[in-house]
Amino acid sequence: MDISKIEKENSELRIVNLQVWKDDCMVFRRDWDEEIRRNQYSASKSFTSIAVGIAQKEGLLSLDERICEAFSEDIPENPDENLQKATVRDLLTMALGQGKQYLMGGQRPLLEEKDWVKYVLKQPFTDEPGAKFLYNNAGPYLAGILVQRRSGCDLVEYLMPRLFQPLGIRRMVWETDPLGNTFGAGGLFLTVTEMAKTGLLLLHKGEWRGKRILEEEYVDEMSSVHIDNWKMGYGYLFWKTPYNGYQASGKYGQLFIVLPEKNAVVAINAESRNDDLADICLDVIVPQL
Repeated sequence: MDISKIEKENSELRIVNLQVWKDDCMVFRRDWDEEIRRNQYSASKSFTSIAVGIAQKEGLLSLDERICEAFSEDIPENPDENLQKATVRDLLTMALGQGKQYLMGGQRPLLEEKDWVKYVLKQPFTDEPGAKFLYNNAGPYLAGILVQRRSGCDLVEYLMPRLFQPLGIRRMVWETDPLGNTFGAGGLFLTVTEMAKTGLLLLHKGEWRGKRILEEEYVDEMSSVHIDNWKMGYGYLFWKTPYNGYQASGKYGQLFIVLPEKNAVVAINAESRNDDLADICLDVIVPQL
């Protein structure tokens, strides 16, 4: 595979690990630095979406549940009408209805409130759920909390036997909130190969070596557009991409991109400030698949 264009621009793109998989085989790999576990930042959200899908498969929750019922002990008195309308599905689409971003990277270290669930739910819900895209850590955080509460364990414990161990992924570090709950909106540490394996699972519609991990229906729903945004649309904590693909996407270029029409997965770890990194790489790689 000729990636000379990417290599030429890599002083600016700052990719550290790049893998391309097609038909279940790694067809290209380039490591500009050693492969280590890195903070996948907001790509962590996509793993929370997978956890929600597994929890739904196990009957622990429903996407149609009202948030006011799912978090009944945390809801403020006289909740806003828009909050009363919100469902678990709205936690996954970046259309929760809040007018501001909460629990973002620069906010969390300075937040005096320790109970982040109550903190998030008492903030204003200015829009009807599902009406407006606003990138926000509140929704995926609450989605992760719901899985933890219903399962009785944190997200790492929950996903180890259900997702990570079947994929051959050893126990990892995942950021926690002040009360010790997994922070489902960010802070998951994985290698680029572990990201690629997760992409391959989704490429196979939730099946891994004969084991059903996610329902095919959920994978299809998760990777479909549920809300328009400034890009190509957003699914359940996954971004739609060119070439009819979808991706888990984290700050500074932490990605895995699923390309069903090419039966391929592209995985990247980077230290980039270029928001177009994924599109630049796809434009080079996809025509060669």
